[in-house]
Amino acid sequence: MLHRLLRRLGLSVVTLLGTAFLTFMLLNAVPGDVARVIAGAKASPEVIKEIHAKYHLDDPLWQRFFLYLNQLAHGDLGHSYVTDQSVAEALITRLPTTAALSALAVVMWIALAVPLGALTARFRDSWFDRSTLVVATITLSLPAFWLARMLQYWLGYQLGWFPIGFFRSLGDLLLPAAALAILFVGYYARLIHTNMVDVLESPYIQAARAKGLSETRILFKHALRNAMIPVITILGMDVAGLLGGVLFIENVFALPGIGTLAVQSVFNLDPPVIMGTVLFSATMVVGANWVVDLLYGLIDPRIKSAV
Repeated sequence: MLHRLLRRLGLSVVTLLGTAFLTFMLLNAVPGDVARVIAGAKASPEVIKEIHAKYHLDDPLWQRFFLYLNQLAHGDLGHSYVTDQSVAEALITRLPTTAALSALAVVMWIALAVPLGALTARFRDSWFDRSTLVVATITLSLPAFWLARMLQYWLGYQLGWFPIGFFRSLGDLLLPAAALAILFVGYYARLIHTNMVDVLESPYIQAARAKGLSETRILFKHALRNAMIPVITILGMDVAGLLGGVLFIENVFALPGIGTLAVQSVFNLDPPVIMGTVLFSATMVVGANWVVDLLYGLIDPRIKSAV
């Protein structure tokens, strides 16, 4: 068990280092002078030279990368070139909005996807199953920014049922969370459906029916539990991705989240903030892998005993 944990820890460190290296190289391949962004287009050559010296912009690329790794080792994500705010502080400030939006969206789509997936598996090849498949395919094909704009216009602006933007209370997140839920619910319903079909044909399900257990108990207690094991892996990755910033949804609804921060940093050509948001997102994904492993053992004790 200890060997497995140490191996996973080593792989996690390698993943984060690789992410930092690739992001750093890509940012430095982008044309443009960061010093001009910081000082402005009319800055004198002397000011530009001072900024280059302050941020080591004239140092060799490998030297700047190892300098950045040294900062990371001391828990320093750097400061924004534009606002001079600590990147860690900017992320922490915006995390609650992104976390609240993500949590609300996950609750919405799981609350819909689980019963839809289970019932379509129970009544597979029926009109209900086929109709759900069509709707799921449509939702999977919807662009996030288009769906967000449509919901914002019709439900927020035209009907006035929801605020069209900003974040003042939890109610302001209902519409953007619904937009996220619509994008995910069809995929998860079909994923649960596929796993449930296989599980419902298992011998232990046939034995449960032979014992006279109700179909509802078989479906939602016995079959669903095993069908959810593969779903947990994908859910963990998706939740981690959401915590890394919901780019389109947050920007359409003007939410002060990590996704909005990431987009602003790209437009401002602010490398420390871009690096910080990417590394934060990667850390969330790596952490999600660990959480998924723990959840496996809770859902199916046989997995824990096999480790």
